[in-house]
Amino acid sequence: MAKFGKWIAGGLGWAFFGPLGGILGFVVGSVFDSENKFQPGSSYSGQQQPTTTGGYVMSLLVLVAAVMKADGRIMKSELEYVKQFFVRTFGAASATEATRLLKDLLNQNIPVADVCRQIAKNMDYSSRLQLLHFLYGISQSDGQVHQTELDLIAHISQYMGISSKDFESIHSMFIPNTDTAYKILEIEKSVTDEEVKKAYRKMAMKYHPDKVSYLGDDFQNAAKEKFQKVNEAYESIRKERNIA
Repeated sequence: MAKFGKWIAGGLGWAFFGPLGGILGFVVGSVFDSENKFQPGSSYSGQQQPTTTGGYVMSLLVLVAAVMKADGRIMKSELEYVKQFFVRTFGAASATEATRLLKDLLNQNIPVADVCRQIAKNMDYSSRLQLLHFLYGISQSDGQVHQTELDLIAHISQYMGISSKDFESIHSMFIPNTDTAYKILEIEKSVTDEEVKKAYRKMAMKYHPDKVSYLGDDFQNAAKEKFQKVNEAYESIRKERNIA
């Protein structure tokens, strides 16, 4: 069993319970060998537990499955996007296990609101922002932007307790408009140069990859894409205004 399966076997944490545990109980056995067993819980443990890599990955895959199903069709390009993400992040063996589990999840009825509320209750805010960022990547992986997927991502963001400004910031990283750079930094075009600098410092801290360092180097590296978008937005505004 590759690294992925070992995470799931011993690292689900709070995802072992509640609606996430109920969903995973039907599918997660497919990544285990005969020496590993999984028995989902039907209720919460009663005590908040830290998010483990296993719990984070399972939350990600369940939400990815929900977004992929939103437009009523499963695109090969979307599956390939997820697989390549896992190949880059965890290696080929783990990617194979994750893709197989995702295909099983696509056949499940996912109570999105309940799952997101469980995530909001138990997962730190920076990790939830990273989940949202990845879901936008999925929505664009087939080269098109499907409104049904975008609508679901907006609902997921709300259910997970993401602020409207942070939602707009990440949305603008993927859906550009005339004020994209300003929206990414969560400011208006009318702000002063000093306010631009202040906003950049604030966003750089919020989206810094170290915020998800507890998940290990694999996910910390994946978080760098979002951090780079903040840097690019600031550079765009800096050049536009000739900010020193």
